[in-house]
Amino acid sequence: MESGYIEKKRILIVEDEPSIADNIAFAVETENMEPVRAGTAGEAWRFLQAQPIDLVVLDVGLPDESGFDFCRRIRSRSDVPIIFLTAREQEIDRIVGLELGADDYMAKPFSPRELTARIRAILRRSNGNRPPVQPMQTPSVFEIDSLRKEIIYHGRPLGLSRYEYRMLELMIQHPGQVFSREQLMEHAWDEPGASLDRTVDTHIKTLRSKLREIDPDSDCLQTRRGWGYCLKVDP
Repeated sequence: MESGYIEKKRILIVEDEPSIADNIAFAVETENMEPVRAGTAGEAWRFLQAQPIDLVVLDVGLPDESGFDFCRRIRSRSDVPIIFLTAREQEIDRIVGLELGADDYMAKPFSPRELTARIRAILRRSNGNRPPVQPMQTPSVFEIDSLRKEIIYHGRPLGLSRYEYRMLELMIQHPGQVFSREQLMEHAWDEPGASLDRTVDTHIKTLRSKLREIDPDSDCLQTRRGWGYCLKVDP
């Protein structure tokens, strides 16, 4: 059966070194797959939100976010196959990557031909049982700029502190999910044990105030008594 464009597997290449990304993209195209290139985690996340992806080739050393952290983000939303690329060869890095849910791990320098062979092998193993990751829907009133560490609400920047940004980013990425104070603190604070639970409440109050400065009727950041906080999902 002839393979048309619609049948091509779409491979997201998350690599900030242009020469490496060029080589991978060329090898992927040679194997009749469609490369989609991103130089940062933020750009890759936007691709994942916009189009279905069959496999992710993910560099560990990205300029805006650790590849390991970005893998955690992807795994919170999808089981799309992931192959890590790294300049580090330590066993502990391979173990961490695989424990995070990566399907394979290649140390630089590597052969693009071997990489595409591994991509093919992983796609064959999935054999259609794992559908491509579908676009990840972010509430339309928000836009996350991970490079500038800004969150845009109704087209206007919120001007958030580091902790406010991290908490709201997490809730935007998981709309409707309730997060406890402990979970928000673990995600947002570098040393969560050094802060008090009520610190989260204070930052949530400030977040609500900043949201209402832009939209006075905003009630998207909600309290679930006895459980924690969540971002309201509109019906």
